[in-house]
Amino acid sequence: MQKYKMIFWGILPIVLLAAIITLIVKNGTGVQSNPAAPIEVLNIEKITLDYEKGFEVKVLNSGPEEVTIAQVVVDDSFWNAEFLPSDTLKRFETGTIKIPYPWVYGDPHEIKLITTNGLIFTGEVAAATDTPKASPELFWQYALIGFYVGIVPVGLGLLWYPFLRRFSTRGMHAILALTVGLLFFLVIDTFEEGLEMAGEAPGVFQGTGLVWFGALLSFLFLVAIDQSNGRKLVVISAQGKSLSYKIATGIGLHNFGEGLAIGAAFAVGEAALGTFLIIGFTLHNITEGVGIAAPLLKERPTWKTFVLLATIAGAPAILGTWAGGFIFNDTLAALFFGIGAGAILQVIYAISKLIFKQSADKGLSPVSWLNFGGLTMGILLMYVTALMVKF
Repeated sequence: MQKYKMIFWGILPIVLLAAIITLIVKNGTGVQSNPAAPIEVLNIEKITLDYEKGFEVKVLNSGPEEVTIAQVVVDDSFWNAEFLPSDTLKRFETGTIKIPYPWVYGDPHEIKLITTNGLIFTGEVAAATDTPKASPELFWQYALIGFYVGIVPVGLGLLWYPFLRRFSTRGMHAILALTVGLLFFLVIDTFEEGLEMAGEAPGVFQGTGLVWFGALLSFLFLVAIDQSNGRKLVVISAQGKSLSYKIATGIGLHNFGEGLAIGAAFAVGEAALGTFLIIGFTLHNITEGVGIAAPLLKERPTWKTFVLLATIAGAPAILGTWAGGFIFNDTLAALFFGIGAGAILQVIYAISKLIFKQSADKGLSPVSWLNFGGLTMGILLMYVTALMVKF
């Protein structure tokens, strides 16, 4: 009997809460007020260009009310358009607008959508060119771009492993500190990219919150995995191989974001920007191989280990390039950048804990001038190579 009473008192508040919400939805709050202006939000998610067919605009109604598009204006001229499935969109419904406009290669164009309530939503094309169409050839080309940007530079960075093995314990700690510097720069960069994507995402999805929530939950999730595996995982991590895999995973998540940027640049026809990003990211990513190799300095890994590490860290750039080129979405990108930032933070935490533990065991200072120099050098390396990417 006591058991059923506990269940009753556990369920009763939920039932009453559901009843109150249902009552409010059906009867309202009792306060009669009309909005000063219609609440409509129409997000222009993607503009596709085809020289023969004109513009194809993908839109999302992320507002609380139904939206009807009354007119389409292109470069200050009213233009006919075809609406699929309809010119009226319910909340969270997506639609496609086909506009047979004779756009001009290289010219900027502006598209305005005017609703029946007179609200205007604008989309811009910076420099008009045909949008690449999905094909096996383009799929393969994007894969090669991701390979050059991700796997190749990380693999080249891992080639410094024999040189790094000559360092003493103090030297190895300095290299680990350098790794922390590299990752610290990456986590800041990842947060910045995520917040930028959040600003482009529909406000109703709270993109900024997705970045921070993704970072927090991924960080705590990875910490929980370490702790749940007990002492065995700690011993393996101290040997270095597990830590190298963690670093490679965190860097891989970041490189996925780099692939997104490259794929998105080519998808909107900015080939010059895409090429610039490829060169910059390739030079930028070679330093990441050093960070991955650092925890292995007391190990004797096989060549297969290095191939696997380079693949884990670099292959996500291929997936990112595909996603950016074919299915880019600002909201999901913001969430993914947040998850990547949290994963990198967990790796920084693990490396720092390893440095402090080994320093305590051997009577060394964990925050020595040598370690400080390594940390500073890692940040500077990433900063200087990032200058080749920023525009």
